[in-house]
Amino acid sequence: MKKIQVLGTGCPKCKVLAQNAQTAIDEIGGGFEIEKITDINEIMNFGVMITPALVIDGEVKVVGKIASPSEIKEMLG
Repeated sequence: MKKIQVLGTGCPKCKVLAQNAQTAIDEIGGGFEIEKITDINEIMNFGVMITPALVIDGEVKVVGKIASPSEIKEMLG
C-alpha cells in the first residue's frame, strides 16, 4: 500500500491539494493510504518550508504548489 501525505497547516491551497490527492486515489482505485499532516514541526522534518506539499512513500514530490489529480496519478504510477 502506498502512503500519501499532504503537508499543510490547513490553508485553502492545502485543502485543495488534499482534495486533488483524494480524487486521484478514487480514480485509480484502492491500495493507497492518505494522511494529512498539519503539525509544523512534522512538516519541517520533511525539509519542507513552503506548503502545501505532497509526499509519496516518504519522498517529497511537490512543494509550494497544488498538483492536479492527473499529475498526482502520474506520480503514483
